[in-house]
Amino acid sequence: MKEESIYDFTARLLDGSPMSLESMRGQVLLIVNTASRCGFTPQYAGLQKLFEAYKEHSFEVLAFPCNQFGAQEPGSAAEIGSFCQKNYGVTFPVFSKIDVNGPNAHPIFHFLKECRPGLFGTTRIKWNFTKFLVDRKGRVVKRFAPSKPPKDLAPKIEELLQSM
Repeated sequence: MKEESIYDFTARLLDGSPMSLESMRGQVLLIVNTASRCGFTPQYAGLQKLFEAYKEHSFEVLAFPCNQFGAQEPGSAAEIGSFCQKNYGVTFPVFSKIDVNGPNAHPIFHFLKECRPGLFGTTRIKWNFTKFLVDRKGRVVKRFAPSKPPKDLAPKIEELLQSM
């Protein structure tokens, strides 16, 4: 059976505990593949600002560290968690390191890429900090390039938060 929404998936948090995305039902989600040693890493600050601005309105950022691009996320789960907290004060969920491309890509990213292919229909994620915006019904509504600053997503997030 093919998954119909993001809520059909489970992923492991940095501490190894499973988290069903069903627990996010009814929220607007921003799902991002991240890395600690990337030129886009400072976007963690912008992601945290978005989270703080909209969390009271049922918005959540979900970070998925990935080491597939230039080996820019080599750390352990503990190192990743410490880095995110110490450098950017991250309080949104950060998951265990995953692959986003290839045969071992996490099913969540298979789903995201199938729902919202990139430029010219490519499903491959090109780099860290590719962002997927998911509406309250679990539908992937938009894909944003790594170069798109988190603050530029605010109007689309606000639009989704206002719709039921």
